[in-house]
Amino acid sequence: MYAIIETGGKQYKVCEGDVIRVEKLKAAAESKYVFDNVLAVGNGDDFKIGAPKVDGASVEASVIGDGKAKKVIVYKYKPKKTFHKKKGHRQPFTELKIEKING
Repeated sequence: MYAIIETGGKQYKVCEGDVIRVEKLKAAAESKYVFDNVLAVGNGDDFKIGAPKVDGASVEASVIGDGKAKKVIVYKYKPKKTFHKKKGHRQPFTELKIEKING
């Protein structure tokens, strides 16, 4: 069984037991989190597509913890000028383990 969920402006295909990294959520480590915004649910030949969400479907996950991704360097410059700008960014994320798909 799998589901397609939406969180943080992105869509994720998840199955039970998967570990995923999503945009940072306001949830404490070792707690439960429920996704109500389920776009599709599939189980073999049985496939439900929502318009825009599947009614009564939810995905339960447990929060493993928060972290930051690898640093991305943003470097801007103008040729033949003395303009150079170097900036780094580390995107925060929340790591989740999918426990149960209802729907």
